[in-house]
Amino acid sequence: MLKLGLATALVVAILDQLTKALILAHFAGRAFGDEAITPFFNLVLTLNHGMSFGLFNTGRGTGGTANVLVFSLAGAAIVVGLIYWLSRVASPLLGSAIGLVIGGAVGNIADRVRYGAVIDFLDFHIGIYHWPAFNLADSAICLGVAVMLFESLLLRREAH
Repeated sequence: MLKLGLATALVVAILDQLTKALILAHFAGRAFGDEAITPFFNLVLTLNHGMSFGLFNTGRGTGGTANVLVFSLAGAAIVVGLIYWLSRVASPLLGSAIGLVIGGAVGNIADRVRYGAVIDFLDFHIGIYHWPAFNLADSAICLGVAVMLFESLLLRREAH
């Protein structure tokens, strides 16, 4: 399953970086943008210097620089651990799920190294209540974790 998982990770990381490049090109010349697409969805350009849902988003400066280093190293350690786990997996479903998480993590690490922050651009909302902006890498990580939970809680229970 190592090949399947790594291939999945590669596709996710490439698509993530491609979508972020398209967003950067779309908003080029504008500092930060907010473009309504539907009544519940906007394209935005935001830089998340923190972690999930903007936690520890201190912005640029000393805290921001420390965040880049800490979150990049933590992400790299998680990727290494996931690759080790992937090398021991027999299930194609679990291998693909781990690949989704690895690809998403690599995409966000690449942003931190290149830009000092993660580029987020998907903004869903109901009226004035907005979900924190996210990107394709974040979606892949969430989907991968959901599949891992499904696989471990439901599919393994059927085997007993």
